[in-house]
Amino acid sequence: MSALQPHRMPVLFVGHGSPMNALADNACHRTWASLGQRLPRPKAILCISAHWLTRGVCLTGAVKPETIHDFQGFPAALYAMQYPASGDPALARHIMAQLATREVSLDSRRGLDHGAWGVLAAMYPAADVPVVQLSLDLRQPGAVHYAMAGELACLRDEGVLIVGSGNVVHNLGLFRGDASQPLDWAVRCDAEIKRRIAARDHQALIDYRTLDPQIDLAVPTPEHYFPLLYALALHREGEPLRFFNEAVLGSISMTSVLIGEAN
Repeated sequence: MSALQPHRMPVLFVGHGSPMNALADNACHRTWASLGQRLPRPKAILCISAHWLTRGVCLTGAVKPETIHDFQGFPAALYAMQYPASGDPALARHIMAQLATREVSLDSRRGLDHGAWGVLAAMYPAADVPVVQLSLDLRQPGAVHYAMAGELACLRDEGVLIVGSGNVVHNLGLFRGDASQPLDWAVRCDAEIKRRIAARDHQALIDYRTLDPQIDLAVPTPEHYFPLLYALALHREGEPLRFFNEAVLGSISMTSVLIGEAN
């Protein structure tokens, strides 16, 4: 790990949506690019993505993680895209030390999935900030993920930008090509989740199955939702919080959260 820096890094939860957002000139991509220019320069990034699911918890330990194209049916330009950010094995080992009481291992072969590079390619297009990914163990409930994130709070004071990447409402099975008309239940669940976030009602968000009668449509499986809990667990008392990219596209919400921005 490099030396401490004086300013606490903010925390992000990003609704990443379609992999095409990595290339598209749209509002989401432009906002990600603006964040990369405006936020304090990180010494490294820790990303918790919806797209790395494991038994037990794993961290990427590769020096040069590959770009994983973990999707199907998209244009050739997306498969040709590379994000050659370095890894940071020393940071990965440091994170393991913070999670010493948990089942955590290093994976020296795992690359970066599109939940990570799809967002970071817009934020840091030069790929000049080292990136480590932390996997999701879906055998564990939300309370465990929230608690584990809290054990990583020190990273913010060490220059590490922590990014959760998923979607607060994500039902791909009910997504249709014309996403201009958001589904009523998706809009309602997105609004309720945002209301609870703004109220710092973290317990309700951990126990998300009680939020709405149709929450099982909004969050049919938890992998896109749990990265939100990692960001919320790092929200310290009195820190500013704001939403961005607040759009519901059919059955998917792009709602994103920035915590701790200084200005």
